This record gives sequence, C-alpha cells and structure tokens, in this order.
Amino acid sequence: MTQNPPPDDQPTATCPNTTVSAPKLYGKKLFWAVFALAMGGFGIGATEFTIMGLVQEGALDLGVSLPAMGVLISAYALGVVVGAPILTAMLAKAPRKNAVMWLMLAFTVFNALSFFAPTYELVVVSRFLAGLPHGAYFGLAALLAASYVAPTKRGSAIAWVMMGLSVANVVGVPLITWLGQTIGWRWMFASVAIVGALTLVLITIFVPPVAAPKDASVRTELTALKNGQVWMAIATGVVGFGGFFAMYSYISPIATDVAGIPLQTVPVILALYGVGMVIGNGVGGKLSDVSVIKTIVWCCIVMIVLQLAFGFTAHIPWLVFVWVPLLGIAGSALVPSLQALLMDSAPKAQALAASLNHSSLNTANALGALLGAAVLDAGFGLRAPMFLGAALAVLGLILALITGMRQRKIDAASANA
Repeated sequence: MTQNPPPDDQPTATCPNTTVSAPKLYGKKLFWAVFALAMGGFGIGATEFTIMGLVQEGALDLGVSLPAMGVLISAYALGVVVGAPILTAMLAKAPRKNAVMWLMLAFTVFNALSFFAPTYELVVVSRFLAGLPHGAYFGLAALLAASYVAPTKRGSAIAWVMMGLSVANVVGVPLITWLGQTIGWRWMFASVAIVGALTLVLITIFVPPVAAPKDASVRTELTALKNGQVWMAIATGVVGFGGFFAMYSYISPIATDVAGIPLQTVPVILALYGVGMVIGNGVGGKLSDVSVIKTIVWCCIVMIVLQLAFGFTAHIPWLVFVWVPLLGIAGSALVPSLQALLMDSAPKAQALAASLNHSSLNTANALGALLGAAVLDAGFGLRAPMFLGAALAVLGLILALITGMRQRKIDAASANA
C-alpha cells in the first residue's frame, strides 16, 4: 500500500477520533510497518484456522471425538473473548508498539505450550491461553496502522493489517495442514510459535513508536462497554459469523464424507478459502471507506445465499471448490466494516472497541463450533451446519439493519449538535 506525502510534508498529525499523535508514513516505510503488524495476523490466522483442517488427525492422536475437537476450537475462541477487553484495558497506558509486542510474545509462548501439552485437557487449556492476546493484538495493531495514514485511508489500513490473517488462509493454513498431516498435527503449534518470534523481530525494526493517549486509563477504555451501539455491532458480528463458523469448523468432514473428496485434498480447499479471504479483505476495506453499514448489510445477504446454496449442493464435489472461496470473500469483506463501526461507536475508547471486534468474531467462532457440534450430535447430518449458518446469517442481517438505523440517528444528532 502506498500513499503520497502531503504538500507541506508535515511529519505528524493527530488521528481522527483519538488524542494519539503518530508519524505519518509513506511508501516503503508504510509498507514495512503494516507488513510487520500483518505478520502477527498471519500467525494468529494460522493457529486459529489450521486446526479446523486437522480435527480428524487431532481426534485420532488424542483419542477423542470430532465434537470434542470442536471444543479445542471453542477454547481458543473463548480465550479471545475473555482476553480482548481485559488485556486491552490493562495495556491502556502502555505505548502502543510496546503493547503489541507484549501481546505477540504471550501468543508465541502459549502456542509453544500447546505443542508440548501431553493430554487433551492440557491442550484445551493451552488453546484458551493462546487465544487471550488475539483480540487485543488485532485491535491495537489496527489502531497503529490507521494512525500512520490519512483519515480517508483508514478502512484500507485496517484491511491491510487484517490481510495477514487472510494470507494465512492462502499460504499458512494449507501448508501447515499438510505439515500436520505429514509429520504430526501438533507441529502446527510449533510453526505458529516461529511466526510469532519473527513478528517480534519485524515490529522491533519497522514499526514506529506511538504513545498511548494522554488520557488513557482502564476506566476510560471500559466506557466502551456502556455504549449500546458497540453492543449492537458486537451482536451483529457474533450472530452473522456464528453461522459461517458452524459450517467452516467442520469443513474437513463435510468435504470428505458428504462430497467424497479425498482427505489429502482438504488443504487445497482451505487454500481456496484463503484466496477468498484475501480478495474479500481488500474489497471490504475499499467498501468500508465508502459505506460501513451498507457493506455489513450486503455481506450478510450474500452469506445467506451462499450457505443455502452450499447446503443443497454439498454432495457435488466440484461445487465445494466454488462455494468455499465465495464464502471466504463474503465473510472477510465484512470484517473491516465491523472494525470501523466499533471504533466510531466509542471514540474515547477506540482501543477496547477495536479489540472487541475480535471478541465478537471469536464468540461467533465458539458459538458456531458448538452449535455445529450440537446439530451433528443430534443426528441431523453434515449438511445441517450450512442450513444452520444460513439461519444465523438472517438474524445477523436483521441486527445489521437495526444497527444501521441507530447509527444514522447518532450521526444526525452529532451533525446537529
């Protein structure tokens, strides 16, 4: 991503809706700063999504059922939900570069612990711990990236940080899935720990320091939790994405047992989903710069249609390779807009609001995995998670429309104030 410097070559400027003063970056300096932050997203995406392609191998190694492996997915997601508000508030006064480095260090250590955990129960605990820094890292990294660019480029800057997660699904997830199938599924944890260590080096070198807001405090950040619009945005993400994760958490058995695709082909499906995420992330960033609410609404509509189509045609092998990347586009395009909506909803507590986006998405992850396990345990079959996903996306659409109406009223009141 590039950006031309302003005519007066002003070195610093105040970010919108925040008291933080940050250096404005251009060209290679901007690229490498955002690349370093996105590398952390790459590691996070790898550990979050690779396990979904290794549930069968993990179940065999640990001697548990597929629904029990779904608990590992939910444990990580629960860690994100718990850690995002707590760690963001605790780091409110820390310089933002230092904060993201501490978060990435914790992420690296806890993934290494997952590699060595000898029992199923300890893997569940280590997965929970590894999820704790996730939301706070993405929230603060998004704010850092946004602070380095002009306000009109904010959505794109956020999307570029999220691009690390998307690229992880193209490169990291398929590669690490193949590695896990070849030499042992636990090697996904070691691989992610290596990426985390590399991220720490890159951030140290390329990310300029940015101080915390002068009035930052735990109390100030927690004001975001009193904002009704923040909770509406969170609910939209939870319900809408919950449907998506109900399907994606079990994409491996859906592909092999319903479509009859060989297990060895699952990494290809995951790679196609990652390609969709990369495309959707870029498109979603641009659309977010135009209209946050309209982007959210249309993404929900598209997810409803795609989930239904997938559910009815999941037995056709080649269509799996169509629906999965399209769902990746729709889901990923939604993320920058949800991030921007939360940041706008709590201008005095943007760090916590930004991190709550990932709490909502990982609540959706946990909800989707658990609801998917519930319909499977109830005997509805492997198509059921897709239909469940479509129903949840309908609820997400309703919440998005309500959120949009509330936001228009808030914007009108601000304009008349």
